[in-house]
Amino acid sequence: MLKHSDVWRAVDAIAREHGFSPSGLAKQAGLDPTTFNKSKRISGDGKQRWPSTESIAKILRATGASLGEFLSHIGDGEGIGIFRNVPLIGFAQAGTQGFFDDAGYPIGGSWDEIPFPGLADDHAYALEISGDSMEPAYRDGDTVIVSPQASIRRGDRVVVKTMGGEVMAKVLRRQTAHKVELSSINPKHNDRELASEDVDWIARIVWSSQ
Repeated sequence: MLKHSDVWRAVDAIAREHGFSPSGLAKQAGLDPTTFNKSKRISGDGKQRWPSTESIAKILRATGASLGEFLSHIGDGEGIGIFRNVPLIGFAQAGTQGFFDDAGYPIGGSWDEIPFPGLADDHAYALEISGDSMEPAYRDGDTVIVSPQASIRRGDRVVVKTMGGEVMAKVLRRQTAHKVELSSINPKHNDRELASEDVDWIARIVWSSQ
């Protein structure tokens, strides 16, 4: 259920992320500077006052924020309120040099970017799937969000890069000190077993667009 406090928290977050105080945001949007003041959110007789849809539309237009960005600040889930651009690269490019450091974190200036809410991992990035090797879970054109800092457990969908530059999306079946066993997402493709020294990095898929 939409809560009074949630909506006002979103207004405050939009103001903060774009360098305004609540009154500064109201002024920037062409509203009375006191529109978003704390004192205006509860009437004298104790009734809750809500921001109008018109005032919300005006602050989005004034800041360039999207409705999705505004809504990302509403709720109690982990990561809610974080809305930022994450690096985006085509899956086929991921095996080439210059896109990842030794820890599997994105580096360099050749990445595109997409906005994504709810991520606490500053090193998270997006991969755009190409081909049919990961069907039916992921299809050509789907985007997956990868979190290098997320813990990995058996059964997780992961992205693995080998020391030879091969990049693949698989299901982690088992990982020991000496080897990594991976199940293929597409049953038409073979499972893989890699020696630990042949794995450059492994990271968990935390979200997909489909």
